[in-house]
Amino acid sequence: MRWQGGRRGGNIEDRRGMGGGAIAGGGIGALVLAAIGYFVFGIDPSTTTQLASQFGGVGASEQGKEGSPTDQAGAFVDVIGSNIDDVWKTRLQGYQPPTVTLYEQGTSTGCGFGQAAMGPFYCPTDRKVYLDLSFWQQLETQLGASSADFARAYVIAHEYGHHVQTLTGASQQVQDAQQRASGQAEANRYSVALELQADCYAGVWAANAAAVSNGEVALDAGDLEAGMQTASAIGDDTLQRRQGGRVQPDGFTHGSSAQRVEWLRRGYESGDPAACDTFGSLQG
Repeated sequence: MRWQGGRRGGNIEDRRGMGGGAIAGGGIGALVLAAIGYFVFGIDPSTTTQLASQFGGVGASEQGKEGSPTDQAGAFVDVIGSNIDDVWKTRLQGYQPPTVTLYEQGTSTGCGFGQAAMGPFYCPTDRKVYLDLSFWQQLETQLGASSADFARAYVIAHEYGHHVQTLTGASQQVQDAQQRASGQAEANRYSVALELQADCYAGVWAANAAAVSNGEVALDAGDLEAGMQTASAIGDDTLQRRQGGRVQPDGFTHGSSAQRVEWLRRGYESGDPAACDTFGSLQG
């Protein structure tokens, strides 16, 4: 994936090196897998504060260094986030970028205390994307995700998708629908639709990345496949199997591996947010 020549917007808050908090659990055990199964690629806005607080108390307000990081990992997040912003500015009237907060181990958020075990997440309360960059290694070595740059960019773009859903009101509509749901299984179906739409939005970004950057940010051959490998690795059915249990579709919150791959592909092939109607099957 080409990205080094991309625009750096500097909309980064860097809290790395500020200490953080204790990590819940150890290694990649059942607790961490369960956290990843729920949190990876986005927190359900209806239960963000409750679930985040289970991993630690709400911390004091923190303020990191704002601007463009100088290290390569931070620069990558800056360039990819700026490019995603540029795409959405052409696709959503009145789009306002989120802030990306880089942290280590744990940090305070508007949604409770965030920890690396949660995976990357978006907090709708403070409209920030939270990333502990050490999570890439866990995702790749423990869960079989791709180490390609685009696979990591897909993670970031998915979180931005949740920001878009906050701006459009989709997240609030899902929360309202879940409160009216007849049971947990129905509520989970709305969560799955929200997550799959964020996957689709990530594909929309990828399809338009080169056009808004004069080719400075663009996919190379094999990049889409690397993204789909990661999407498959964190499907609910795959994570349930990794925890040693049987697959329980009623317990899905993010969608199966096949669904996540399909919606990422659909967004990429269309390049149009209008193609991301994951809620259609829930109507009626």
